[in-house]
Amino acid sequence: MPFLSDRIIKMKFLLILFSLLLLLLFSRLWIGQGSYPDIWSLEQKLRLQQAANEKQTLKNHQLEAEVRALQSGDEAIEEYARDELGMIRKGESFYQVILKEQNRAMRASATVNTP
Repeated sequence: MPFLSDRIIKMKFLLILFSLLLLLLFSRLWIGQGSYPDIWSLEQKLRLQQAANEKQTLKNHQLEAEVRALQSGDEAIEEYARDELGMIRKGESFYQVILKEQNRAMRASATVNTP
């Protein structure tokens, strides 16, 4: 009988040892670097970065198209000068229409900007 009791003790010890080892291995799946939550977080960051990259790529294509248009002829340069710089040709008359809402906003910004 003592032989059986020693075997049971050894089996219990091995069972506890393997249980602790298994617990340690599974804890790596849920805690720390390389764990499931860490991977999920990195995947979320990757999706956000890919969306930002796509947005930036679209913006780059638009800028490239604008540069090509400005290099190709005078029409694009003239349109840019008229829209962005407010330039007009000789002999043309410039009329600016200020709507009531714009007028209020202009007055409010003028009073804020006045020292």
